[in-house]
Amino acid sequence: MTQNHQNNNAKISAVAGWVPEYVLTNHELSKMVETSDEWITTRTGIKERRILKDPLLATSDMGANAVEILLGKSGVSADEIDLIICATVTPDMLFPATACLIANKVGAKNAFGFDLSAACSAFLFALDCGSKYISSGKYKKVIVVGADKMSSIVDYTDRQTCVIFGDGAGAVLLEPEEEGLLGIRDSVLKVDGSGGEYLKMIGGGSLNPATINTVKMGHHYIYQDGKTVFKFAVTKMADVSEEIMKKNNLKGEDIAWLVPHQANLRIIDATAKRMAVDGDKVMVNIHKYGNTTAATIPLCLSDWENKLKKNDNLILAAFGGGFTWGAIYLKWAY
Repeated sequence: MTQNHQNNNAKISAVAGWVPEYVLTNHELSKMVETSDEWITTRTGIKERRILKDPLLATSDMGANAVEILLGKSGVSADEIDLIICATVTPDMLFPATACLIANKVGAKNAFGFDLSAACSAFLFALDCGSKYISSGKYKKVIVVGADKMSSIVDYTDRQTCVIFGDGAGAVLLEPEEEGLLGIRDSVLKVDGSGGEYLKMIGGGSLNPATINTVKMGHHYIYQDGKTVFKFAVTKMADVSEEIMKKNNLKGEDIAWLVPHQANLRIIDATAKRMAVDGDKVMVNIHKYGNTTAATIPLCLSDWENKLKKNDNLILAAFGGGFTWGAIYLKWAY
């Protein structure tokens, strides 16, 4: 295949994850709110989550740590990076973008960057977006970061939400794929803004800017209507995973790994069942990290990296606030 005819598929050429040291167990949570290890485990599958305790550290620090590890593993230098996309719902600030702060912290002085906000689907949306920059032929090295300091927007008196979320970051390096068969093959991405009222943070934006009142009302914490979100997530994440498989003539036995967003074990199980994928081919680390929002999927890829083989068919799937949901089909490239 000559250079002129390559299709510039984007491949993931390296992956890295980083989580804070502090482990918040179900037992510790049961001293903070009325809950128990058994209640949390049966409803979510979560045993513990990591928390970034240092008040001087934020999402960009976790993202930068993941990127530093990524650069170290790939042998790519920071000044070779063309673009950094940061998927996050907990940016350090509304502006500047967290991607700019990460670029500065890792010394990616030739990169441009921006944040992408799509809640728990943000890593998928950002991965698809980053792959298009590679496909254009203009960019050779794109980093997609998924990072969230969920502890900064969680109300630790609300047992509906505080048991679910944790902090963490993951990153992947995207490069052009010369063989034409590997890398990101397809995506199906969707939103439904009418679901916005069921999973949101009311305060802090232009509609409800921060005031004494918004703080008193708890509007700077996550609000979730758990039952409604669960009902939507359990169908939509499975629907979109099935849709992308049908589009690409894939059957359950063709899939090496399902890489699901880690929100709830029951949602993951329902998706795997619909795809006819055996449980031992599903990446699950929710028991260790909880729901790290944009970081869940890259943290899975990082944890399972040594089990992945070249040509493995992977389906990445997510559902999040917005509502947002989607799936990506990719062939592992190394």
